[in-house]
Amino acid sequence: MARGRPLQLLEVSRDTREELASLVRSRSLPAGLVRRARIVLLCAEGLDNTTVAARLRVSRQTVGRWRERFRTQGLMGLYDEHRPGRPRTIPDDSVMTLLRKTLETRSPDGSTHWTCRAMAEVIGLSKSTVQRIWTAFSIQPHRQKHFQLSTDPFFVETVRDIVGLHLHPPDHAMVLRVDGKNRTQALERTQPLLPLGLGYVEGVTHDYLRHGTTTLFAALDIATGRVLAQCRPRHRHQEFPGFLRHIDANVPPNLDIHLVVDNYGTHKHARVKRWLAARPRCHLHFIPAYSSWLNQVEIRFRIITQKAIRRGSFASVTQLKAKIRRFTDPCNPGARTPPTPSSTRSRDYARLFPGHNTRA
Repeated sequence: MARGRPLQLLEVSRDTREELASLVRSRSLPAGLVRRARIVLLCAEGLDNTTVAARLRVSRQTVGRWRERFRTQGLMGLYDEHRPGRPRTIPDDSVMTLLRKTLETRSPDGSTHWTCRAMAEVIGLSKSTVQRIWTAFSIQPHRQKHFQLSTDPFFVETVRDIVGLHLHPPDHAMVLRVDGKNRTQALERTQPLLPLGLGYVEGVTHDYLRHGTTTLFAALDIATGRVLAQCRPRHRHQEFPGFLRHIDANVPPNLDIHLVVDNYGTHKHARVKRWLAARPRCHLHFIPAYSSWLNQVEIRFRIITQKAIRRGSFASVTQLKAKIRRFTDPCNPGARTPPTPSSTRSRDYARLFPGHNTRA
């Protein structure tokens, strides 16, 4: 014979049952909410609290609480209520004083920025409290973010010219982003590298031997992602025209050449201007001052630095050049197929990059 008060019938509509089943199937919702939805669905089948508790491995009181919450509040009753917690012990005035002093003053010891301990001594709070307030308001006095505004008076017009070359390149022309990576050092570590292993990273000595430098000239074609590169001793007006001649010799003669370069003095030298005047198909486009981000060959330089140079050890400049050459090989399989492969321009790409097979 059953004892205690009889359970009230738990009525669940068809739509509500579907929503509860959706909660149960979810893999992203909190586990507690999913468990409560299971409790309600089992109770809706007519099972008593003891049976549901045994099946879900929870206490009978837990089943009874969520059964009653759902009966009185519906689906919203299954969600956690707001818990106010302990009242704040730091008044708003103290928080505002801390923020104002952080943003508007300097540390009294002459430091360039505030530290948690220095601010805690001045403001009369604990170091942990200062850190929590700074974190809550996303204040990081110890960090800096670098920026550089262009001073070019024709910045807008120049950017439109460069972006126009990217979005709408001229017909029967090749657009190349050209720059040089200056004074790349061939550094040899004084001791062999320790290999990567389980539980520890690759080991490298702090000191090194210098074996000279080289300058990498590169011309990047955005249409294919391929690079035409050449290493030279320095980046002067004597070497830059030599790289331009290298480009001119490799680009098919029926194509114009548009070169995007920065405002480095070498690129504007009289010798370079004379060379360009003798070759009408070559055109220089200068990016605005302090806007190297517009020249996408800088991205390739960063990739070469990270993957080939920074963690390498080179006993000579020759080894360094060989390593760089593997990352600037025109047969790089990571490059994209050029657009309009059936056109004459595709065959011109094949002539410039003989290792690439274009489709007929």
